[in-house]
Amino acid sequence: MCKDYVYDKDIEQIAKEEQGEALKLQASTSTEVSHQQCSVPGLGEKFPTWETTRPELELLGHNPRRRRITSSFTIGLRGLINLGNTCFMNCIVQALTHTPILRDFFLSDRHRCEMPSPELCLVCEMSSLFRELYSGNPSPHVPYKLLHLVWIHARHLAGYRQQDAHEFLIAALDVLHRHCKGDDVGKAANNPNHCNCIIDQIFTGGLQSDVTCQACHGVSTTIDPCWDISLDLPGSCTSFWPMSPGRESSVNGESHIPGITTLTDCLRRFTRPEHLGSSAKIKCGSCQSYQESTKQLTMNKLPVVACFHFKRFEHSAKQRRKITTYISFPLELDMTPFMASSKESRMNGQLQLPTNSGNNENKYSLFAVVNHQGTLESGHYTSFIRHHKDQWFKCDDAVITKASIKDVLDSEGYLLFYHKQVLEHESEKVKEMNTQAY
Repeated sequence: MCKDYVYDKDIEQIAKEEQGEALKLQASTSTEVSHQQCSVPGLGEKFPTWETTRPELELLGHNPRRRRITSSFTIGLRGLINLGNTCFMNCIVQALTHTPILRDFFLSDRHRCEMPSPELCLVCEMSSLFRELYSGNPSPHVPYKLLHLVWIHARHLAGYRQQDAHEFLIAALDVLHRHCKGDDVGKAANNPNHCNCIIDQIFTGGLQSDVTCQACHGVSTTIDPCWDISLDLPGSCTSFWPMSPGRESSVNGESHIPGITTLTDCLRRFTRPEHLGSSAKIKCGSCQSYQESTKQLTMNKLPVVACFHFKRFEHSAKQRRKITTYISFPLELDMTPFMASSKESRMNGQLQLPTNSGNNENKYSLFAVVNHQGTLESGHYTSFIRHHKDQWFKCDDAVITKASIKDVLDSEGYLLFYHKQVLEHESEKVKEMNTQAY
């Protein structure tokens, strides 16, 4: 009478068994299906890309009363129980589950497991975790299955010792990437190393390395995929390239304050030309001899989600310590100056920005920050996540509290997550060109 759904455990079990049988049957009798053909719902098949038509746009315009997100909207805000020094895992899980495109992927049942033992699939567990965190249940979730799978697939993280959140992030992305092979729409025929799984689509960027021979000025270029960018900090053993005295920076809206290092400063240092010296000569293809050279890193391809890692934990032969230098970071970031295509705007390592640039393709918005409090030996991880628009929350294991933008920007910062503001629809030709780069 009320038209509400009624759930029965026995019926649910029968449905799962039938779906499993249907998947096996489909795999054994699979044939080429048109890309536009809609798959059977509930079987974990890929859904066709929805491109709105004019009638659909008119229909949406005539029906404006749809569910809207309000300031009191709390779906997706759910704490995670600390299972014994697992704050490093909880803060990364909160960042990943609030990554917009990754959230849409998992909540739309896009994953199709092809592992012989689905119970060991980390992507299946992430699907379950997304459903739990967005179920509306206010009680903290216990991620024991996720921790168990991490111990199985990333044995260096096993045990109840405090681990590095950045190390966990890279390990988690690696395992998810390997377990996502069933979701891959296919590797490019001309480049078998290229992957198109959801992890690579979101997090993989292209890091370009240009090595210039100092004798003939010939340039050797390589492009490597990367999931994050690790940035040196002032005060570390490596020399830091500070802003020029008396010079103000308007990059990304940051007003340079003397003594305060910004994210832009770190990116400038990361992309500056570096003289390799006489002890690191390379064999030049043109000179056919070993020559001194310079090396410069730039971004050839930007990811949808850019993750920046500040190297706060220093391990050297002399000492082990944590660098607590405050780094100022913006809510909005423009990566245009650090692209390979912008190299001609650089002079002697100094950043020259194009004026009145209307290019929004390289602009990002901050949506998550991971922080570490304490020392190298004893510390605790927390995270700030953007729930919607300017609504920020602090996630401290099982406790979630509202936070201000000032709280976020004043935090020390260990990992920064930025999301592209504009997502382009690539044509098949553009996709093929990008594929060839790898």
